[in-house]
Amino acid sequence: MGFLGVSLFVFLLWNFASSSPLVELRRKNDDREPTSFILPLYPKLGSRSLGDLELKLGKFVDFHVNDMKPGGINKLATSVSAFDSSTIFPVRGDVYPNGLYFTHIFVGSPPRRYFLDMDTGSDLTWIQCDAPCTSCAKGPNPLYKPKKGNLVPLKDSLCVEVQRNLKTGYCETCEQCDYEIEYADHSSSMGVLASDDLHLMLANGSLTKLGIMFGCAYDQQGLLLNSLAKTDGILGLSKAKVSLPSQLASQRIINNVLGHCLTSDATGGGYMFLGDDFVPYWGMAWVPMLNSHSPNYHSQIMKISHGSRQLSLGRQDGRTERVVFDTGSSYTYFPKEAYYALVASLKDVSDEGLIQDGSDPTLPVCWRAKFPIRSVIDVKQFFQPLTLQFRSKWWIVSTKFRIPPEGYLIISNKGNVCLGILDGSNVHDGSTIILGDISLRGKLVVYDNVNQKIGWAQSTCVKPQKIKSLPFF
Repeated sequence: MGFLGVSLFVFLLWNFASSSPLVELRRKNDDREPTSFILPLYPKLGSRSLGDLELKLGKFVDFHVNDMKPGGINKLATSVSAFDSSTIFPVRGDVYPNGLYFTHIFVGSPPRRYFLDMDTGSDLTWIQCDAPCTSCAKGPNPLYKPKKGNLVPLKDSLCVEVQRNLKTGYCETCEQCDYEIEYADHSSSMGVLASDDLHLMLANGSLTKLGIMFGCAYDQQGLLLNSLAKTDGILGLSKAKVSLPSQLASQRIINNVLGHCLTSDATGGGYMFLGDDFVPYWGMAWVPMLNSHSPNYHSQIMKISHGSRQLSLGRQDGRTERVVFDTGSSYTYFPKEAYYALVASLKDVSDEGLIQDGSDPTLPVCWRAKFPIRSVIDVKQFFQPLTLQFRSKWWIVSTKFRIPPEGYLIISNKGNVCLGILDGSNVHDGSTIILGDISLRGKLVVYDNVNQKIGWAQSTCVKPQKIKSLPFF
């Protein structure tokens, strides 16, 4: 083999074992029982317009406890039924015109199925409920009907988290844990914190039933009502203590890791999982998760490029921009400077016979062609990929998140090609890049809250692969 060959082999082996940014081993106790859940994803059905765009990034807001409805619900119920969460369901649709992706969970006794938006930008899982309901959309399933014993006491630690912004402070006379969430699109959800059984199947095939806390939502306002015509609520997947992954991790059911994989083909769909049994041992690009007070999944980038052109981020101080991975957003949002730099860079497509069409209401920037456009594949040769260059834990190495044309373009009902990246001036803090579903498709994306990192890898997203051990070891 020779000295050079041996040296190369040793170097590669050391590099592989030392967890480089691009190829990193999971560090966990392999003796523990596998405890991961796989959930199928379904795209919403029906046409959507610019006015219907979903942008969650929910936050608990200030409110006065006396403005909330009285009600009552308390403690855990029991049930023995469960569902096979490892089954991959057939799905259809796409980001446009179908919107966000949702999955289903089984809650209550007896267990009932509810369709929930998969949202990494939301903290609390909530289901529309009959408490009674003040403002609810007619969803695909009957409203969740709480029982008397489901009320979460005010002294519960998760209630304290939910009511952290309560204006009036602790309420000794209140009989329930009230909450209100306001989303970035100015829609809102109001309700009371409830507890009930969640029925799941572990990756090892065993059935489990465990108590979780979630929102019994009886008053929804704004654009949220549009999406609730096809779903029953939201699945909160953020880093917050009240999110579903955090609750399961606190009960030692899973390691606090979750992942999702949205297909990039025309049929749509995909899967998500909770736990780390389906995180690949190799082939993942990893970047550090910012240790911020925000429950959102943040990381930092150094620059954005469209093809060979670097887009301005508008920073005069040389600081890096933040990126949020948000499955609750249909589209991707850039800060003002980067957005308009991208639009300017895209003017080159006029040389290819694509003419901007201001009459298309689908999205702010659309082009029509002299030939029929059936899919992005018909025009992708006219567009350059986008590259987000992330800061790595190894200062001499950067990690790149590549977005192909099909990751930022859609074909409208009018037959135009439209830009699925929007001006984020009035979103979040105005300077944060928000990666929505359109740019997350075709990738397995993993949020490792144990090791504080975010990773991704190209994938067809047909089904997850469970790898029990490294090859040759």
